[in-house]
This record gives sequence, C-alpha cells and structure tokens, in this order.
Amino acid sequence: MLRRALVTAVGITFGLCMLGTDAWAQPATADKDKGDKPAAAAAEGGPADAATPAPEPNPTSGSYVVQLKQLEQRVNELKERIFRSKARLNLLKETVLHGVIAGSRAIIKHKNEMGSSFRLVKLLYAVDGAKIYTKSDDSGALDEKREFEIFNGSIVPGNHTISVQAVFRGHGYGIFSYLRGYKFTVRSSHTITAAEGRQNVITVKAYEKGNITTELKDRPAIKFEVNLYSAGKQGGGEKK
Repeated sequence: MLRRALVTAVGITFGLCMLGTDAWAQPATADKDKGDKPAAAAAEGGPADAATPAPEPNPTSGSYVVQLKQLEQRVNELKERIFRSKARLNLLKETVLHGVIAGSRAIIKHKNEMGSSFRLVKLLYAVDGAKIYTKSDDSGALDEKREFEIFNGSIVPGNHTISVQAVFRGHGYGIFSYLRGYKFTVRSSHTITAAEGRQNVITVKAYEKGNITTELKDRPAIKFEVNLYSAGKQGGGEKK
C-alpha cells in the first residue's frame, strides 16, 4: 500500500516536471519566433522600401539654357551698339545742318613743335567726346607731318570741348639710345564758344615745356591757340 502510494507520487511528480518543461520552453519559442519575424520582414522589405535614386540631370538641356542666355546677351549688346550708332548719326546730322544754317565754322589744326628727342607715334582728337581723328604710326611718318589740318566744317553754335591725346616715343642715338624704350603720353582739352557768323580757327601745338634741367617725362605738353574770324574770312580777314 505504501509502495503503491510512493510510486503514484513519483509518477505525478515526473508528469508535472514534464509539463513544466513544455510550458517554459513554449514562450521561448514564441519569443524567438516573434524576434525572428520582424528581422525577416525587414530583410524581405528592405529593397522594396529603399528610396528610388533621382534621375541625373540632362546635360543637353543645361547646355541649351547656357547657349540661350549667351545669345540673349549678344542680342542686347548688339541693340546697344545700334542705339549708340543712331545717336551719333543724329548728332552728326544735327551738327552739320544747324551749323550750315547758322554759319558757324571750326578749323582745327595740329602743329608739332617737339624736339628731336621725341617722335609722335599716336594722335587722337575728339569734339564733345566724339572721335574726329585717330592715327597710330611707328614708322615716323606721322612725326614728319609737322603741321596739318584735323577738322574743317560747320558746327552748332555754342560751347564745344576739344580733347587731344598724343603719344610720343623717345628718340636718340649713341648714349641716348635708351630713350627708344620710353613712351610719353600727354592729354589736354579746351572749350571754345562757336558764335553765329563766326569762324573759329584752333591751332593745337605739341611742344616741350621747361628747360634743359626739366626731366624728359615732364617736357611733353599741349597748348591751344584760338582765333575768331568773321564768316568767310581767315588770315587777312578781321580777327576778333
């Protein structure tokens, strides 16, 4: 009787132990399954959830935009040049027509009185900012023309500014041959008043100022001599 009870108790205890082992093992399996499923899902969904790369810019379209902007800039520059040309043409037309009607006239002469240490290689004249004469010559031909006429024509009565720029190259032989490597630029301007029925004769002289002690770079200078005559008279005419 006692043995039977002991065997029964041992059997019950063994059964409970087996049940406990299954109960404890099952949650671990569930947790493992739960832990593996998200990882698997993440692994499976990774490529699908990845962001689609943005398309690369089309180099052809960008180049077209740049070319279009460059073309537009060129067109604007061309328009500006045309506008300036028209403005100068209208100014010239007005100057000629009004000058003839009013009888105002201007004669501009250039006179070179520089010494042998200088050679004239460039000369530029402008009236009211508009170029009327420009010449560059390194051969010496420009320097040989000691006096010549720059302008002879009708002008609008009123104030006009004459601007001059002259470039000289040093000239010398022997111990003074070093002067050939130097250039001297001199600029000057003068305002005249053109009156109706009058003729302005402006002589522009390039000369050396100072004396033998003056440095070469400070010697080139320009001065203006203005003579006013009655219309149609000059030299022997009435000088005002």
